[in-house]
Amino acid sequence: MNVLVETERLIITEMTMDMAMDIHKNSLDEDTRRFVPDEVFETLEDAKETVEFLMSQYGSTEGPLVYAVILKADDTNIGYVQLVPIGEGKWEIGYHVAKAYTCKGYATEAVKAFLPLMAKRVGIEEVYGIRLLENVSSGRVLEKCGFETFFEGEGEYHDGIYEISKSVWKL
Repeated sequence: MNVLVETERLIITEMTMDMAMDIHKNSLDEDTRRFVPDEVFETLEDAKETVEFLMSQYGSTEGPLVYAVILKADDTNIGYVQLVPIGEGKWEIGYHVAKAYTCKGYATEAVKAFLPLMAKRVGIEEVYGIRLLENVSSGRVLEKCGFETFFEGEGEYHDGIYEISKSVWKL
């Protein structure tokens, strides 16, 4: 395992092909379908193709840079944290924790550990958080991690126009 960073409860590490089944299963919950439908992997083959691509990005500063979030206690793969370019030299944070592991502070813990390290690695001083306004849990994670909201209203999100929130974190 090529570990990026460890926290009290988590290991944030590069993805490997043997994680494809967990990634597939973790992507199928209703929150993923509702809030980030482009990150749902309906089949194991879809997950494998994506993991293969994501693995090819390690060592690059172009992104997307996606890392698995593993529980230290039992090596369970519970989700991911990512830094993704969104154009014009700007980057966005992303994260997902499988439904069975939500509301335990794992996303906040992962983002707090990941963000400053990856911002320095990529050479940026600010990162954006963009979410559907109705995704209140994601808003709490961003707030706890030091993001400041600067926009709420209609805006582009994935494949349409929705009520969204935009926030920014500065190194």
